[in-house]
Amino acid sequence: MRKIELMVFDFDGTLVYSGDDLTNAVNHTLRKLGIPVLDKKKIIGFVGDGVVKLIERSLGEEYRGRFDEAMGLFRAHYAEHLLDTTALYPGVSDVLEHFRDTKKLIITNKVYDYTLRILEALGIAGYFEEVIGVDSFPTMKPDRELLIPLLERYGVGKTDTVVIGDGINDILLARNAGTLSCALLNGLGDRERLLSLGPDDCCEDIAELKELFV
Repeated sequence: MRKIELMVFDFDGTLVYSGDDLTNAVNHTLRKLGIPVLDKKKIIGFVGDGVVKLIERSLGEEYRGRFDEAMGLFRAHYAEHLLDTTALYPGVSDVLEHFRDTKKLIITNKVYDYTLRILEALGIAGYFEEVIGVDSFPTMKPDRELLIPLLERYGVGKTDTVVIGDGINDILLARNAGTLSCALLNGLGDRERLLSLGPDDCCEDIAELKELFV
């Protein structure tokens, strides 16, 4: 087991399953625009780089000129429906309680307001020192400049910090910043792509963090 002073969590696909609400919001947007809807797996594959990329990828080249309209429709719908089915992954509350005395942050490419609303509704906001959304700073994952100042702020070393997430941006953020990485393989991210990056640790289930870190 490794002694860790700071745990940096991803959000979607790591702490919460939000795939259905995101899929529904995207397809609601496409329907309103008169554009053919997409299957769930395809939309989930677009998640991870923020809402701008999600909408760009969902529209594709053919409909890229309708981006502004699509963003307005998506934001309005998702703001009303982001908690329809989104829920904590099994074991999340137990893990957060287990590491209650360890500093914990969230760094996500999701909008800050959406993230905070979900955290508060699901009762886990109090476990985190800070929540960093895609609109919190000029940079976003996997830019190392997002994480390095936080290490300095909380007085922790790179090798005493682990980034935990289900996306390639989480593993790349850790690599770029020189911290440890832990890939969650049961989230929204592509399992094989995660493994191909060679993370320091892998988990099939978030509960395994209790056996990896202390």
